[in-house]
Amino acid sequence: MGAGHAHALYRHGHSFVHTLPPHCKLAAVFAFVVVVVSTPREAVWAFAAYAVLLGVVARAARIPARHLLSRMLVEVPFVAFAVLMPFVAEGERVQVAGVSLSVSGLWGAFNILAKGTLGVGASVLLASTTELRELLHGLQKLRLPPLLVQIASFMIRYGDVIAGELRRMSIARRSRGFEARGVRHWGVLAKTAGALFIRSYERGERVHLAMVSRGYTGVMPVLDEVRASREQWMCAGALPLAALVVCLTGWVWVL
Repeated sequence: MGAGHAHALYRHGHSFVHTLPPHCKLAAVFAFVVVVVSTPREAVWAFAAYAVLLGVVARAARIPARHLLSRMLVEVPFVAFAVLMPFVAEGERVQVAGVSLSVSGLWGAFNILAKGTLGVGASVLLASTTELRELLHGLQKLRLPPLLVQIASFMIRYGDVIAGELRRMSIARRSRGFEARGVRHWGVLAKTAGALFIRSYERGERVHLAMVSRGYTGVMPVLDEVRASREQWMCAGALPLAALVVCLTGWVWVL
């Protein structure tokens, strides 16, 4: 898969969570998210229990709370959407501080916020303890279609390259006195986007030709084989299994 590629979410460490095989962690996070989504929204305590479970994993991985919370800001747009639901949803209304809010909207907002936050938190924990190269290996081990893995690999490798190209084009515009101030400058920005697309396409052609000349046949080689022991699968499965117990208890409590 090539050399490693560092990313802003990853936090170097030597905890047992870091050393777990990537496909074990991917499967565990996916199962955990499925369990969280399957939990009835009325079982409010269950979502607090899920947060405690994630906190235990973060503590075991030695990931600071500040690191996690700062990376979870990506869900802010969803929070804004959830905040609007009690005001626009229909149905039974309730007065809160003199404001009429929808009961179903309040439950819907809580449902989105709780499950979304837990899902984002689990994903950030995964990214904080697993390098991108390892994640790609994990996807291969989980039998994700090879073409999708290759697309993700190239996106990771050349995303920074394309961003650097766009940055140089921006510097070139500013050095010529250009500064976008309104709609009349959108044409220049559109031409920049078109030029960036053409340059990216041409670079992709050159990269593909270079790969073919070096023996590429449509499948990326795996440089090292990662195997998981039974103990490692049990460690990774502890999180979704504990979450499943909480979920089943939540359903019994609601019914």
